[in-house]
Amino acid sequence: MSSFAYFPHTGEDIRAMLERIGVSSLDDLYFDVPADFLHKGEYDLPSAMSEQEVRSYFEKLGAMNTTLKVFVGQGAYDHYVPSVIPYITSRSEFLTSYTPYQSEISQGTLRYIFEYQSMICRMTGMDISNASMYDGPTAAAEALRMCVACTRRRNKVVMSTKLLPNVQQVIRTYMKYPDMELVAADDVLAELGPDVAGVLVPSVGKHGGIQDLEGYADRIHACGALMAVYCDLSTLAVLRTPAEWGADIAVGDGQSLGIPLNFGGPYVGFMACKKDYMRKLPGRIVGQTVDGEGRRCFVLTLQAREQHIRREKATSNICSNESLMALWVTVYLSLMGPEGMRKVNELGSAGAHYLHDRLMSTGKFEDFMTGRNYLNEFCLKPLVDVEKLQKALLDGGYFAALQLEDGTVTFCVTEKHGKEEIDGLVKIVEGL
Repeated sequence: MSSFAYFPHTGEDIRAMLERIGVSSLDDLYFDVPADFLHKGEYDLPSAMSEQEVRSYFEKLGAMNTTLKVFVGQGAYDHYVPSVIPYITSRSEFLTSYTPYQSEISQGTLRYIFEYQSMICRMTGMDISNASMYDGPTAAAEALRMCVACTRRRNKVVMSTKLLPNVQQVIRTYMKYPDMELVAADDVLAELGPDVAGVLVPSVGKHGGIQDLEGYADRIHACGALMAVYCDLSTLAVLRTPAEWGADIAVGDGQSLGIPLNFGGPYVGFMACKKDYMRKLPGRIVGQTVDGEGRRCFVLTLQAREQHIRREKATSNICSNESLMALWVTVYLSLMGPEGMRKVNELGSAGAHYLHDRLMSTGKFEDFMTGRNYLNEFCLKPLVDVEKLQKALLDGGYFAALQLEDGTVTFCVTEKHGKEEIDGLVKIVEGL
């Protein structure tokens, strides 16, 4: 029998495999690892516990966490999560399902991915959406790689410095090794030229300001490049869509669609484009067709772009993605509908403008935004010590006033924050 009860291989199985590959023991598989790095002796594991003891243990650990009122955005937004979403997504047929390669037994998974794609296209105005990406920043990097693949013989891409800092950092990482030139600029149009393959700009800047992209598409297309727009999906319920700006590719994160904050993830990126560039879109696409009896059904299509088929020639390494988060987003959008999405943005915007005005009245800040052209997130220049400000807020139960590289501090309000919570934050600032 095997040395480990949870391994399915018998001792005879293991001996046969070792003989086949030409080694005498399992230890020989690690011959190239220096002996100093190999663990010797028993593992320091705690004694076994009953189920109730395990539950109590982790409840005690959980009680050590501090729950704060989140007034920071920067790509991670504290929105209300309808209770039916975790109920549906925790069902075993969704929670434990794998990539739906076998369409005959995966119609449920394929259908919700198809519905997700349809909703993404409706929100962005694009023609085609893939079956989701890992998160917004990686989707942004994939969009620039896609621009190079679509334009050919061009290897220069331009990203706006108005993108969220984490988006810029991930893009820089992606572009470190491919034969591509990355340029970061505040004025992306000034960088246009015959060698530019694509330009990535945000619909909402890192300071919260709504961007005016009028005329960008004409200028970018005139030089033969593609235009990609990075969006917060929730805001597209009230802002102009990437398609209305004339974009070729739309990317961003779906976290704002009811995915709870959880120490950095999991999130879900979206990526959609015009149909002209469909064959260069990375990842999976679920298509609708009919079976042999004429019934509506769904299948994976255009899989040749994925690495499980084309390997090194694949468009991208995006393959088995966390589509459970795509289901989360799909359920959220189906529950909220257009009216609910507009209401979420109206409440957040009203709260943000109220908080902005109250904070300015304290005399502890200078205004940073030009006018009132922001939705639910804004930045201010602090006139007090930032560390002292942040500590006071933390002590009062608030996570707010995140400092950016330029010294400004950011605040964000969602529909979860009522007037009482906002007034409580302002009272703490007034006491500094």
